[in-house]
Order: sequence, then structure tokens, then C-alpha cells
Amino acid sequence: MSEKKSFRSAFITVTVLFFLWGFITVLVDSLIPRLKDVFELTYFQAGLVQFAFFLAYLIISVPAGALLSRIGYKKGIVVGLITMAIGCLLFYPAASEREFWIFLVAYFTLAGGITVLQVAANPYVSVLGSEDGASSRLNLSQAFNSLGTAIAPLIGASFLLSDTIMSSEEISVLTDIDRSAYYISEASAVQTPFLFIAAFIGFLALLFLFIKLPKILEKNPVGGYGKLLKNKIVMLGAFGIFVYVGAEVAIGSYLVNYFLSMNLSEIIQQNETMKYIAERLLNTDLASIDSKAIVGAFIVFYWSGAMIGRFIGAYLTRIMKPTKVLSIFAFLAVLMLLISMHTYGLVSMWSILAVGLFNSIMFPTIFALTIDGLGDLKPQASGLLCMAIVGGAVIPPAYGFLTDTIGFKFALFLIIACYGYILFFGIFKRKKIIALQ
Repeated sequence: MSEKKSFRSAFITVTVLFFLWGFITVLVDSLIPRLKDVFELTYFQAGLVQFAFFLAYLIISVPAGALLSRIGYKKGIVVGLITMAIGCLLFYPAASEREFWIFLVAYFTLAGGITVLQVAANPYVSVLGSEDGASSRLNLSQAFNSLGTAIAPLIGASFLLSDTIMSSEEISVLTDIDRSAYYISEASAVQTPFLFIAAFIGFLALLFLFIKLPKILEKNPVGGYGKLLKNKIVMLGAFGIFVYVGAEVAIGSYLVNYFLSMNLSEIIQQNETMKYIAERLLNTDLASIDSKAIVGAFIVFYWSGAMIGRFIGAYLTRIMKPTKVLSIFAFLAVLMLLISMHTYGLVSMWSILAVGLFNSIMFPTIFALTIDGLGDLKPQASGLLCMAIVGGAVIPPAYGFLTDTIGFKFALFLIIACYGYILFFGIFKRKKIIALQ
């Protein structure tokens, strides 16, 4: 097999993993409003779900880089998949026992497996071809990641948000038999999807045991992390990943509650076009389902916008400077958030959903721009950049705290600041490239 064909096969195989962790990451978002109702949490406490999930990136990323340098990409991917499967299986006892802390452990374990995959896959895809095409290849792989994120909200709305959650007061007046039946029904709604996911991940782990991947980036330079910590672009890029992931996850995590705060469920049901769209997405009559599912169905447009944008971005970053594309998309994200802040109803809804389209190219483009020219230091740089994904653990609870304090609209200033920084990074990196030419 020629090197080009080998690279193409490896690219396709690893891109499957991008789809998988995108799907699971967003399915987590669908559980947040459900857990908020089940455990009667504040928005800040609900944000701890994402904290547990993304804390794994802070703790696991650098050790994952060291692990991969010892056992290789193939075995590392298998370890990551097995860890993810274990995390999914932990949702079974968490739902049965109705213990919030077990959910947090399950999220952390699941994210630990995803972290190993992230550390391996992003730099691996970036070197499967020319350096100039790294941003384009990463955008294309991330487009399939976004395909997973686009499908997940519909699965979440249909299986995790479609029934009405009882309050503790309502549960207390049930008979023992009715209470037991309710708990069993509640547990099953969470357990079934994650059991299927665990089985699929287990199948992928077995598949990867028999797949041959090209051996790339085998060197592990001594003192690599020390050199990277002194590299200004790497540090700025890592913070760019931090704020991007935090902003994207904060929006996705609270969209259902944001829409409910504006009574969008009623507006959707009163608008013939919106009602038609919702019923087609959910494949059911809106009168039979909870308001969370009605507004939750529209989150598919947030994540599918990211998918469409990444396919477009794979092309744009070939014909334009990636730094310029990044700056334009960051500016447009800020503009959409400002519109959502200052409007209500459907205009506010569609403008914040449009942020997903402009999120699209940010992660792969920031990643590729940051590791550009680092040579054998790319694996270590990947570890640092993946560690910065911990922004998804920090910014969502901070946004939740601000929402509890000053409301959804004003809290969006935090998210706007995140995209403002990404705009700065794109301009700064562009000036550095020009200076070197």
C-alpha cells in the first residue's frame, strides 16, 4: 500500500472517533436539564456536571501524552475506548441509585477515555499529509465530530427529555408502588441509551485491535513541555482552546433553560412553521411531550451549524489564510450573541443558534495554528492543548453562577469575552506569520 493510500485509510478510520466523542459530549448536555429537575439543582450545581466531564481533560491530558509515547497510537486508542465504555456503564448504577455523585464519577470516567482519544487523534490527523493542509484536514475531521453533535440533541430530546420530571413534593405523595414504578421508569430513560453506546464503543475497541495505522511522531523529545511553556504562541493558543471550549459548552449546556426562560415552547407551538419543524424533528405531536423536549429539539441547529461550518471551513482554509477565517468567524459569533442579548422570542433563539455555525472552525483552526512548525514537539503540544479543554469545566459553571445572579441575558457578556479573545488570537497569529515572511 502506498503512503498516500495508507494515510487516507488512517484518516477515515480515526475520523470515526471524532464522530463518536462529538456525539457523546453533546448527549451529556441533554442530561443536564433532566438532572437539574431530578435532583432539584441550581444552575450552578447543574454546571458541575460539565465541570466533572471537562476536569478530566486537565488531569488526564499530559499523562495521556506520556502513555501514547510508550504504547503507541493504536493501543492508546483502545485504552481510551475501553475507558469510555466503562464510563457509559457507570450510568446504569447511577440511574438505579439516583445518586448525583455517581453521575459525576461516570462523566469523569467517560471524559477520561475521550481525552486519550483527543490527545492522539488531533495531532495524528494534522500530520497525515502536508503541513499547509493541516487546518483543512482537522476541519474536515471535526466536521464529522460535528455530525455526531448534530445527531445527539435529537436522541437526547427523544429519550432523555421527552417525559415530565416529578418534583420531590410530587413524589412524596405517591404510593410505594407508584413511586417504585416512577423510579424504574426514570432509571430506564437514562440507562438504555448509554448501554447501547457502551456496546458500540466495545465493538470499536475490538475493531481497532485489528486495524493497522501508520506509525508517525514516534520521537519523544526530552524537556519538550518546558520548551512549550516558554513558547508564546503555544500559551496563547492553549488559552484560545480554553475559552472556545468553555463558550461552546456553556451555550450548548444552557440553551434549553435559556429558551424556556423566554417561554419559547409556547411561541413555537403558536407558530405554524416552528410547530411543524418541531414535530418533524421529534416525530410526534407536541401536545404529548414536555416543553423541555420541544425547545431541546431546536438545539440540533446549534450543533448541525457547526457541522456545516466545518465542511465549509475545510474549503475556506484551503483558499484563505486560516488566521483570517478564524478572525471573521469569531467576529460574527460576537455579533450573533449581541443580537440574542438585545432581542426576545424567535430572533433571540435563531441568533444564538447561529453561533454554532461560527464555532465550527475555531477548535481545529486554533489547534493547527498553534502546533504549526513545532515538529517533534507536536505530541506534547497536543497534550497541553487538550488540557486546555478544561475550559469546558470552568466557564459553564461560571456562566451558570452569573445566570443565577444577573440572568441569562447579561451573563452572555462572559461568552462574548471568550469569542473576543479568539478574535484577538487570530489577528495576533496572522501578524506573527506576516512578520516571519
